[in-house]
Order: sequence, then structure tokens, then C-alpha cells
Amino acid sequence: MINFQIAQFLTSASKISQCPSDVGAEVAFAGRSNAGKSSCINTLTAQGRLARTSKTPGRTQLINFFSLDDERRLVDLPGYGFAKVPLEVKRQWEKHLEEYLRKRNSLKGLVVLMDVRHPLRDFDRNMVEWAVQSQLPVHAVLTKADKLKRGPANSALLGVQKALAELETLEGQDVTAQLFSATKKTGLDQLRERLSLWLQ
Repeated sequence: MINFQIAQFLTSASKISQCPSDVGAEVAFAGRSNAGKSSCINTLTAQGRLARTSKTPGRTQLINFFSLDDERRLVDLPGYGFAKVPLEVKRQWEKHLEEYLRKRNSLKGLVVLMDVRHPLRDFDRNMVEWAVQSQLPVHAVLTKADKLKRGPANSALLGVQKALAELETLEGQDVTAQLFSATKKTGLDQLRERLSLWLQ
């Protein structure tokens, strides 16, 4: 198991040409602006302020890199959905995101975070499809699981797993899903195991 608590901020990039050298292994986190992405990264690394959380969703317009060691990194991708920015800026974000997902050789897996109460919105599906088309393993993390009782949360998970299985069947990809709560640390060990597997 990798020690995620040693994660340190490395650099930010607005486009793929500004990213760190494309060597070693990295795992990227993607999600709508209110999906709890920063909270998930902070819980994973046991660092309250590693990834910035904002009261105004959509502030993160850069690709942020965090180093685990000289060869391994976590990557926080720009959030989408509620950002109050011009349409042309959003299109640029999408262009750089897609370029990163398709061309980044060191990228070993994509974590797609989605609110368990509103899973698989259009952006979530787009991210999963981009990854599958790029032959990249995908792990869907249903955040804020503490907001639902166990039965409804498990039902939401089963629904997402079923939808992802259809994609997996089409492409033969590694597509998995889990419940997660940053508040109660539900699913933390499961997430660490999945990421450790990808980063080995």
C-alpha cells in the first residue's frame, strides 16, 4: 500500500505542455465542481488543505499535480458544472482535458467522482467514455455517501455499477465503482487499495 500522506504540491498547468515530465505513474481525479473532489483528495492524503476547497464551485481551472515520490503523482483535474466562466473558456478546458486523457502516457487510471445523490450526469458519462476510449482504467467514486441511508446508497451504487458494466462489456475495460464519504471516511481503504494497484 502506498503512503498517500506524504503527498506534496508539485505544480499547476493550464495546458498539457506545462505538465511535469511524462514519466513514472500518475492517477487523475475528475468530477463536477460540487462532487467533493478536493475533499476526497484531502481525506485520501490525510491533509486538510492539500487540494483547495472553495465555497464557489468551479474555481479550479488548472491541472494540479501532487507528488508522492519522484515517480508517482496524484492529479487534480479542473471541476465542471457550476463554473461561472464564458463558454469559450469551458471549451478550452474540455480541449485540454481530453488532450491530457488521450496523450498522457504516465496516466494509469482515472477516478471519476460524483455525488451519490446525482450520479452519472452528462459530464460524468463523458469522462468515463473518454477514459474507456483511451483504454484507461476508471474507478467511479460516489461521494457524500453519508447523505443517504445505507439502503438508498447501495441502490445508487448498484445502478452505477450496472451502467458502467455496459460500457465495460463494450470495450473490455477495467471500470469499477464504490461508495465514499470524506466526513466519515467510508470507503477510504478501498480507494487507497485501488490507487495503490494502479500506481505500482
